[in-house]
Amino acid sequence: MRCLVTGATGYIGGRLVPRLLDAGYEVRCLSRTTGRLRDVPWADRVEVVEGDLSKPETLPAALADSQLAYYLVHALGQQGFEDADRIAAENFATAARAAGVQRIVYLGGPEPPADDPAPSAHLRSRAEVARILLASGVPTVVLRAPVIIGSGSASFEMLRYLTERLPAMVTPRWVRNRIQPIAIRDVLHYLLHVPDLPAEVNRGFDIGGPEVLTFHDMMQRYAAVAGLRRRVIVPVRALSPSLSSHWVGLVTPVPNSIARPLVESLIHEAVAHEHDIAEYVPDPPGGATGFDDAVRLALAKIRDGEVETRWANASWPGASAEPLPSDPHWSGGSAYTDTRTSPVAAPATALWRVIEGVGGENGWYSFPLAWSVRGWLDRAVGGVGLRRGRRDPHRLQVGEALDFWRVEEIVPGELLRLRAEMRLPGLAWLEMRAESTGPDRSEYVQRAVFLPRGLAGHAYWRAVSPFHALIFGGMARNIARGAERPAAGGGPARVRSSSGPGRPPGPDPVG
Repeated sequence: MRCLVTGATGYIGGRLVPRLLDAGYEVRCLSRTTGRLRDVPWADRVEVVEGDLSKPETLPAALADSQLAYYLVHALGQQGFEDADRIAAENFATAARAAGVQRIVYLGGPEPPADDPAPSAHLRSRAEVARILLASGVPTVVLRAPVIIGSGSASFEMLRYLTERLPAMVTPRWVRNRIQPIAIRDVLHYLLHVPDLPAEVNRGFDIGGPEVLTFHDMMQRYAAVAGLRRRVIVPVRALSPSLSSHWVGLVTPVPNSIARPLVESLIHEAVAHEHDIAEYVPDPPGGATGFDDAVRLALAKIRDGEVETRWANASWPGASAEPLPSDPHWSGGSAYTDTRTSPVAAPATALWRVIEGVGGENGWYSFPLAWSVRGWLDRAVGGVGLRRGRRDPHRLQVGEALDFWRVEEIVPGELLRLRAEMRLPGLAWLEMRAESTGPDRSEYVQRAVFLPRGLAGHAYWRAVSPFHALIFGGMARNIARGAERPAAGGGPARVRSSSGPGRPPGPDPVG
């Protein structure tokens, strides 16, 4: 059976695709840019079609000859995400019906309370998308999942960072609301099996884990699993959803644009009101995963550098292997550059290992306080900051988030190009190259490029230029020295998580 997966670059879709392949499906992925899936481990096993759900003319080719379609996209974090989600769902529903698709599977969220006059925009949008797909004329299964516990999920990162960074905290009242968290491995179990439902089934199903907890319980249980002291948590009335989202945005890697709708959804209780899915799909082997086991699995994945997908990699406009764009009209015809070179008494392969290992807990090889301050400033104005880190301590893929950069291009062994995603009055890139100059010699070439937007952009570059010798110059020297270190093997040391017990036994430990 051929199936189309939308959202294959996202947190859920990126984990579902290889499991569909292993189950024998022919998989086609829809992506706004085909290069976005170039480096994933399963790239040579799928067909990638370029298209955009906001452009209905691109959808017929993607849906052609597909019997099954997974709808795993949302515009959370973008301005006007409710309108964007509505338009995308309507376009997809129309195209799926015209293509003769036999089944749509959508992963949504809990239904907002019917008597709530002002439900969360996040949950309201998910419910609207579900209604559109259920009314499409194509048999649709909607899985309504609450908080998903898995390495790299936005909800788990919120929980993890709040608990690890704050031994004592003042919290909003919603930490006492009931939640039925579900492990990512159980979500994938249901997504893999619902295509087998009878054709006449066209409805939504609640899915959840075996325990109903509160966010307060979840933080205390996380602390116990991670080997931390019990947290002091004091709920107060004063913290509104807006204030809470800023608080979450400052402490966790999740930016305000995503934290706010997630926090607003936590104001409502998120528990399963039925388990009708069991009439069609058996529970996961061994039963649903408990909260503590889900946390152990997630922490083991983080500790071992085996995080398959992350929330931060889901939304990205696309990559380009072309040279940096020419000066746009708003840059005033100016492109500022800062180029540094350093000879390296080591082969290019050793230098490349250091280049590919930059960022995250490996650091940026230059004045850590300055990088931290830049990250704090970015967070303060609603940017992503440095806390997104990296998915894998050693390897990068096109499209991945890397602190406040996005991996725009990789030529293995030669070039890493990063595009800035911090708040800037212009566009910025950082290129790092490894060039061989002999059997055991190489040269490190580093280029920062900034295209200013108006007068503010020019002023910004002039303001930060005096610090470039310290930041960029030190970075070039230290990366060269890092490649020359015999003990490090020309690369950063293996990074271990700050917390987390060992991996529990069992097959396919998805976390």
